[in-house]
Amino acid sequence: MRANYDAQKNSHLKELQALGPLEILRADLDEEGSFDDAVAGCDYAFLVAAPVNLASENPERDQIEPSVRGTLNVMRSCARAGTVRRVVLTSAASSVCRRPLEGEGHVLDEESWSDLGWVTAEKHPTWGYVVSKVLSEKEALRFAEEHGMSLVIACPVLTVGASPVPEVCASVAASLSMLSGDEAALGMLKGIEKTFGGVPVVDLDDLCRAEVFLAETEAASGRYICSSFTTTIVEIARFLGDKYPQYSVNTGHESSGGELLEKPRVKLSSAKLVKEGFEFRYKTLEEVYQDAIEYGKALGILPY
Repeated sequence: MRANYDAQKNSHLKELQALGPLEILRADLDEEGSFDDAVAGCDYAFLVAAPVNLASENPERDQIEPSVRGTLNVMRSCARAGTVRRVVLTSAASSVCRRPLEGEGHVLDEESWSDLGWVTAEKHPTWGYVVSKVLSEKEALRFAEEHGMSLVIACPVLTVGASPVPEVCASVAASLSMLSGDEAALGMLKGIEKTFGGVPVVDLDDLCRAEVFLAETEAASGRYICSSFTTTIVEIARFLGDKYPQYSVNTGHESSGGELLEKPRVKLSSAKLVKEGFEFRYKTLEEVYQDAIEYGKALGILPY
């Protein structure tokens, strides 16, 4: 739990205690040794938190350095614990695909890294986030190798689906933007398609299952892209318009001056994860959106 504890904001963690033994501790990614108590005696450590500061005027100070520092602080705590059999680091597909790719038909796997020289020169609004993910991964891999630690890295794409968190996160708002009418969130979805060459999707349930799977699968190592399928805004709009006519979805996005894609030009492959034996449960837009719609209603994003 974050150091700036807010009882109401973190009430869902207390509710999870009903499912079984759960100890909640306070910690701070920016504080050396802060996670020592949290990982003491643990078999597995899942690092799912990271600083996100997309609006900063100084991404190096406010995004990149805190991300790398926080990742290494947790890794050091795991090394000191002496019991952690494996660390599972949650990164992002932004560390894989932000590179110049002309034309269509590109398939990227875990051997691909975002081109930091190109990213920093391009100065896209999220460039600091991309750099932070690449450097955090590489520093974690270096630390794990130097200390003989087992590390796997999950690189999820746009994550959709219900969660216990009673707050609206960016990915949920983006995925429901064509139903909610949230233009800012739709802008984020358009940004994803433009920079990723498509809209790669994974359901939150599949992502969580994948991380547990990677922790427990002895042969697992290195990076794993976690993407169930790749679609486009045009395809999502058509699906939502047909499935949920009460929301009057704008299905005319394809006429917006060629701004959007009719089909993905880049796909992120999860073949490595599937080859290990993992199976995605949510493989279509209908399966992904079924729970997401109800979650959006519960959050107040959707009116009905």
